[in-house]
Amino acid sequence: MYLIDMLAISPQESWNGKAYLNNIRIVSGNKLMAIEPDYGDIIKPSQLRRMGKALRMGIGCGAELMKRNEELDGIIIGTSEGGLEGCISFLNQIVDYDEGTLTPTNFIQGTPNLVAGHLALISGNSGYNITHVNGGLSFENALTDALMLFAEGKAERLLVGNVEEISDYNFNIGYLAGLYKGEDSLSSGLIGSATPGTLAGEGSAMFVFGRSKQPDSLRLVDVACISYPTKEELSKLICRTLEGKGVSSSDIDAVIAGYSGDSRSDFWYDDITNELFPGASVYTYKNLVGEYPSSSAFALKLGFDLLRGDSVPAEIVKKETGRPLRNVLIYNHYRAKQHSLILISGDFSPEKDSSP
Repeated sequence: MYLIDMLAISPQESWNGKAYLNNIRIVSGNKLMAIEPDYGDIIKPSQLRRMGKALRMGIGCGAELMKRNEELDGIIIGTSEGGLEGCISFLNQIVDYDEGTLTPTNFIQGTPNLVAGHLALISGNSGYNITHVNGGLSFENALTDALMLFAEGKAERLLVGNVEEISDYNFNIGYLAGLYKGEDSLSSGLIGSATPGTLAGEGSAMFVFGRSKQPDSLRLVDVACISYPTKEELSKLICRTLEGKGVSSSDIDAVIAGYSGDSRSDFWYDDITNELFPGASVYTYKNLVGEYPSSSAFALKLGFDLLRGDSVPAEIVKKETGRPLRNVLIYNHYRAKQHSLILISGDFSPEKDSSP
């Protein structure tokens, strides 16, 4: 499937096509909070003041893209947490008001499928509408769903995206469990950190994909996932995925790897890139946006930006070979349990296979 348009809200100045890669934002602490735009032209003020952050970000990205791309056959969202902050607020109200009269807003905004449903309502889109809630593979399953719809000829254009917010409830649990850095850290020093834990992140990235190839199209070639693999099983999956698309490991010009700065699990990225892709450049992205279950959506936007010719900032370079970018592999794992691959291409030569 082929990229038509994209938009992202993140801890970087990524909104509305700004050249965020030329001015990387450095954050101190253990949370990378998203920079929200002015929603005034996108969301009505009467609706905006009732929205939680996850809903604001998801509707902001999605509604703006749907204005620019009206003919869409469906909406597919991947999220692990959804509007968890609203859900927790609703549960607290049950206790505070002794199960009496409760505010319905928090209940409504506590469901993961709210973003997809709300986008359909405000745009009048009555097509395919689904939300995938699969932890660290939520966004990848959304992409897989889109690939299947295109392959079956059931859609021509789809909106696919993610949304996650830093919930105080989940952050506190994760912090106590040792998932985040115990000390204030600079995001610029995250990669290569010798201490356990990472930095929490949040954001939303939305994409409009089409089934048909356009001139100079950027292509999402394939998606693959695996849970709790051994290194051998993961290596086999990578090789099998590439071979299935007529690509060898030597054809990969860059790997965007999900280094999180957690000394307990970043070795996965070192092992895979060193053994399978010694000739490829290696780029990072979680030092820009932090760790969250569907962070690979931002990595996908970053990959497409680089394929479009945006300059590569020094902050994301783990290894640089200077090779022109045609084939880029995004490899991420969430807490070393759920591993995913996204293969994208900017090679505009005739396709080697006929899949969407």
